[in-house]
Amino acid sequence: MPTEPVSGHDLRHHGDAEVRDDGGALVDLAVNVRADTPPDWLRDRIAASLAGLAAYPDGRAARAAVAARHGLPVERVLLTAGAAEAFVLLARALKVSRPVVVHPQFTEPEAALRDAGHTVDRVLLRESDGFRLDPAAVPEDADLVVVGNPTNPTSVLHPAGVLAGLARPGRTLVVDEAFMDAVPGEREALAGRTDVPGLVVLRSLTKTWGLAGLRIGYVVAAAETVALLERAQPLWPVSTPALAAAEACVSPAALVEAEEAARVVAANRAYLIAGLRDFASHGLRVVEPAEAPFVLVRVPDGAAVRERLRTLGYATRRGDTFPGLGTEWLRLAVRDRGRRRVVGGAGAGTGRLTAGRVPTAGAQAAPPQRAPLEPAPPAATRLPVHAARRLRAVRG
Repeated sequence: MPTEPVSGHDLRHHGDAEVRDDGGALVDLAVNVRADTPPDWLRDRIAASLAGLAAYPDGRAARAAVAARHGLPVERVLLTAGAAEAFVLLARALKVSRPVVVHPQFTEPEAALRDAGHTVDRVLLRESDGFRLDPAAVPEDADLVVVGNPTNPTSVLHPAGVLAGLARPGRTLVVDEAFMDAVPGEREALAGRTDVPGLVVLRSLTKTWGLAGLRIGYVVAAAETVALLERAQPLWPVSTPALAAAEACVSPAALVEAEEAARVVAANRAYLIAGLRDFASHGLRVVEPAEAPFVLVRVPDGAAVRERLRTLGYATRRGDTFPGLGTEWLRLAVRDRGRRRVVGGAGAGTGRLTAGRVPTAGAQAAPPQRAPLEPAPPAATRLPVHAARRLRAVRG
């Protein structure tokens, strides 16, 4: 589990790049935003807020709602324009001498630190260890440590005790919990903990609720850290519609809905992984156990497989922009039943690709049965005729 300096990965490449422009017609397995969101009730709440656009945003109610959701005083919460803004604030406001980012993970933390003039070291987790963290690999003199939980793109959920054990006097420990609300019961969460010195937890409301275009997230930290970050923010950083969304998404009813959504994702993910295992003999490997709304797979000649999938109508997230991964890695978003999706790519040289379906919530994850391709799907997911003839389907 080596520590290495920065190198030439494209840290600004994200899944949305896979579905821009001509990628907009592809079946989206690249972006980790829950499908068919936001729900109607949330759209209505956001729409109702538009009547107040003439006034400057007032974040007090939303901030209090987020604080209450975690059982914290409001002084420990800072609302941000998505979790990505929080990484920029941390990079600009904290005075640190040796920041360390644990990889593979979301690349914006390192990009923000580098843009702010910091020299960043990396701790690279190894495939042979299941991309799980050994706390001993983190340098003792690191005064800022950034780690994701569950981690994007590996889908690994680190034990809360292991992460809390990284805390040291004089160290800021940043845990990115952007996907924690997609974990049933939010087990291993640190948000709300006040007994871990230097702890900063970042949360996003854009993934589960489909608000990536609205930009809303928050930071949970000690009051003095929140005050420091708040001073680095511009005035009125979170819009009135985003504040309305934040307040709505942390309501008791919304938390119940998010928990149910997390359980549906877990069932769909299990079904997807079961289908992917069918291709182990072709060299495909899934990182397990997976706990997030996406899975990381290693497949021989991954770059060619990814391009082939695009010709067949599917967008997947390339893995080589994540430090610690290469072109053989792909990330696949978990999708609901009824969305035609990739289950795997056969071994290098065969050129065979497979599609499948994910079961509905509560459906039994039965072994997939191969069948001829069904009639053409709706226009949004239609494949070219020549590709469809070579595509095998799996019925859920």
